[in-house]
Amino acid sequence: MLILGVESSCDETGIALYDSEAGLLSHALHSQVAMHAEYGGVVPELASRDHIRRVVPLLREAMARAGRRLGDVDAIAYTRGPGLSGALLVGCAFAEALALALGKPTIPVHHLEGHLLSPLLSANPPTFPFVALLVSGGHTQLMRVSAVGEYELLGETLDDAAGEAFDKSAKLLGLPYPGGALLSKLAEQGRSGVYELPRPMQHSGDLNFSFSGLKTAVLTLVREQHEPLSEAFKADAARAFQEAIVEVLVKKSLKALKQTGLKQLVVAGGVGANRQLRAMLDDEARRKRFRVYYPELEFCTDNGAMIALAGCLRLQAGTPAKPAGSFAVQPRWPLMDISVSGTQ
Repeated sequence: MLILGVESSCDETGIALYDSEAGLLSHALHSQVAMHAEYGGVVPELASRDHIRRVVPLLREAMARAGRRLGDVDAIAYTRGPGLSGALLVGCAFAEALALALGKPTIPVHHLEGHLLSPLLSANPPTFPFVALLVSGGHTQLMRVSAVGEYELLGETLDDAAGEAFDKSAKLLGLPYPGGALLSKLAEQGRSGVYELPRPMQHSGDLNFSFSGLKTAVLTLVREQHEPLSEAFKADAARAFQEAIVEVLVKKSLKALKQTGLKQLVVAGGVGANRQLRAMLDDEARRKRFRVYYPELEFCTDNGAMIALAGCLRLQAGTPAKPAGSFAVQPRWPLMDISVSGTQ
């Protein structure tokens, strides 16, 4: 079974081919980061227009890399939501129109489910059940994953997500967009212990998160400095911020493993690429004898491969593909609203 995946939820256009027996055959990706950097953030209308320009060339690239023809495709999976409505509509309309022309069915996929299942693309994937730490964009959640479509929410952020806190704190430190990755890189140059920032809700007794207070603490720290901010201050503040947020993510993940009795932890989403988070989790895994899995770095950000994979796994789990031609997107779509029987 050959699945074509289309991702266009925000500022990356992704196309991929996934074979149920051979695995991932190819994927092609275009990031709009450089275009949006001029504006300090994603401009939805520009994002939509760029998806239109990129999707057909990326399709041709992915098909050529895989050595396959469009007629070989059995179904087309695409991101239905959540995300930017205009960007979602581009991918949805493209996938549905292509499927209609080819006489193939479609599989609408939840964007976060794609991230959640992305570690299964690795050569050494986890097995069900496992605990998942999902840290993607505006989402920070802990889930028990029993099977495809069987998800139990254990805890989530009550305000800013981890990724949002990274980006907002980076902006406070004067780093250009997109700041989260730059802050992480800068933190590697900083000194540990120079500044002490709060660990919000670390001892709350539940598995929820809150990062808006941490962002406010960074703002207070910045206001206490003399302008302009020195490079040494920026690096030390970045180090303090990253240590605080990573410690909270790790502590809550360990608590989730203990609460569920599971021995496998999956980390997915953009913040899953953070080197300090991976190092701390790997150290805890060795000490406490559990296994931790990450997506390959190229699959931490939005991509078509995770959508093609999720579509394939849903078909194998019994979710029926739908006839092409009728479509709708869901810019706001809680992951808990989907089931193995189909999208809700």
